[in-house]
Amino acid sequence: MSDREQYTPGPASGAEVRKDGEKWTLILIRELRHSPEKVWQALIDPAQLREWAPFVVDGSLGTVGTTVNLTWVGTPTPLETRVTRADAPKLLEYADIRWELEASGKGTRLTLSTKLDRRFISMGAAGWHISFDVLDRLLGGTPITRDEAMEAGWQRLNVEYAQQFGIKAPNWQLKNK
Repeated sequence: MSDREQYTPGPASGAEVRKDGEKWTLILIRELRHSPEKVWQALIDPAQLREWAPFVVDGSLGTVGTTVNLTWVGTPTPLETRVTRADAPKLLEYADIRWELEASGKGTRLTLSTKLDRRFISMGAAGWHISFDVLDRLLGGTPITRDEAMEAGWQRLNVEYAQQFGIKAPNWQLKNK
């Protein structure tokens, strides 16, 4: 990042959890400075997802009924994933993930709802927070890598989100590359 502005994620914000058994629903809302159409493309295009999302897919997520292999970062086994809703550029659903896009001012209000094991909810919130930052910078033409962004603030965000959600932060460290 030496030739770019130093990245530091903002404070934990825009998140809530709905507690229901072992899997909780994480809801993250972010205002992005890009049109819903531009954000939509970043949500469905495998090449763009590879740049910012915490997973990769082997096909477009833009059509209902499409099945792709989705592989989360750090896991070796892809999951066969079917797109269940794709209403461009407003709503996208697959697996336990739901994206809602709403035009807001000159940009997009992006809402992510995803089910996570309650033990890892703060980690998930921190990871998605940083992924949204990476997405916003990618679409704005000042990209940074997920790894750079994670190293710059994931640990702090994990603790902050745990405090917000009233849980103990998992004692898990990022592996240095």
